[in-house]
Amino acid sequence: MMNLKKINLIKIKLYNNDFFYEIENICRIFFPHSKILFVEIDKSINKNEDFICINLDKTKNSNIMLSVHTNIDGIKNNKILVIRRKHISDKDIELKICVMLFRILSKITKIESKWGVLTGVRPIKLFHSLSTRKGIEYSMDYFKNRLLVSDEKIKLVRDIEYNQYKILKLSDKKSFSLYISIPFCPSRCAYCSFVSQSVEKSMKLIPEYLELLKKELIYTAHIVKELDLRLEAIYIGGGTPTVLSVCQLEFLMNSVIENFDMKFCKEFTVEAGRPDTINEEKLKVLKNFKDIRISINPQTFNDNVLKIIGRSHTSQDTIKAFQMAKELGISNINMDLIAGLPEDTFMSFHNTIEKALDMKPESITLHTLSVKRASNILETDGDIQKNNDSLRKMLNFAYKAFFECDYNPYYLYRQSKILGNMENTGWAKKGFEGIYNVYIMEEIHSIIACGAGAVTKLKNPINGKIERIFNFKFSYEYVNRFDEIIKRKDKVKNFYEEFQ
Repeated sequence: MMNLKKINLIKIKLYNNDFFYEIENICRIFFPHSKILFVEIDKSINKNEDFICINLDKTKNSNIMLSVHTNIDGIKNNKILVIRRKHISDKDIELKICVMLFRILSKITKIESKWGVLTGVRPIKLFHSLSTRKGIEYSMDYFKNRLLVSDEKIKLVRDIEYNQYKILKLSDKKSFSLYISIPFCPSRCAYCSFVSQSVEKSMKLIPEYLELLKKELIYTAHIVKELDLRLEAIYIGGGTPTVLSVCQLEFLMNSVIENFDMKFCKEFTVEAGRPDTINEEKLKVLKNFKDIRISINPQTFNDNVLKIIGRSHTSQDTIKAFQMAKELGISNINMDLIAGLPEDTFMSFHNTIEKALDMKPESITLHTLSVKRASNILETDGDIQKNNDSLRKMLNFAYKAFFECDYNPYYLYRQSKILGNMENTGWAKKGFEGIYNVYIMEEIHSIIACGAGAVTKLKNPINGKIERIFNFKFSYEYVNRFDEIIKRKDKVKNFYEEFQ
């Protein structure tokens, strides 16, 4: 197998097609460290360079000839496929090209992708849509034979789709969920790509930010009441909401329940993610609210890895915070863990899973590390196959352990540049599934969002299309241009009035 770290640049030339996005995604499976450059003219490609040429051409009888030609690390490959034009859509043509390229690159690199050519964020949503329209057997066949997804991932998708069924049924066309952004953290984790600010740099902004956030919440509550929308779930995230003081946290929570009709609300989640931001007083504030669900996130129980990724707490801090929450009577706690962190071996990951299971949280979310451009972390090991094998071993062990301890998978999503082309999965004891997670991932109804960096996603009840309304990313923009935020909220009213 080639040393993929040596492939610094791959040039791609597309003839008579514009399938840029999916072609790049396929290349990223095999060359996550390489620069992908689409070129316009043939002369910009040197025969000694690493390149891919993809051509879509008509034959004499108006059929279509697809050809994929590659030259990677001196290894040349060529595939040609002729198809009948009148029986195929542009989307299917794109898929066939992706499959051709995928097979070539799999052969060259010897890298196995369990998700095949499926690069989308929401595989469960696709599977559910196909099953609803054409049946479960069709969905499974489509994933296996057209998308080249492995049997184990198809089983995972099918299990999750089944476990989500009762949650999806809770929503109707009047339903919505509320997301509230607190974009402040005690420090920035090395793997983080979210727009958040450390408290020491932005402490002065927090009081004014919260006052304005309350105004946005009041204005939003007025709109949803006027539209007669039904609040199903609330999620306060960030950032780290528990970086707020006790008084500030109470102010925020009261700003929500005093203005929104909570009659139908089934879940109220607060990210208490960093154990070093949690104390007894803050937990007591949270405990006062009905159906509270919190997330205490160790990420790993390896203290050396915690230091490397920029977390200022220890694994013992996580254990203390968790025990404190349980003693105060908080009965729905999630834990986030990450597979693939730097310096985290299979044995230390094994230890993390066992410690988490010993603590018996109601749910566990297992992420696979995603190395984003905006993060401060970089992979240093160029042996992609070795990394993939290690990650696969980690996930297989964790999934088996979760099943044995009566956790079931209930939601899944994937990210660009996720290590090993793997996935993030949520696991829960029966009755403790995070319903907001399902709603937002499956885009089952509108998510109305408040705060800096928040994105409102309005679902068209007729055709299912999503319309987005963006708040300003940074807290200082949010504060300085708040009037514009309020004006944008009127788009929610305009959107729903079209269907009334």
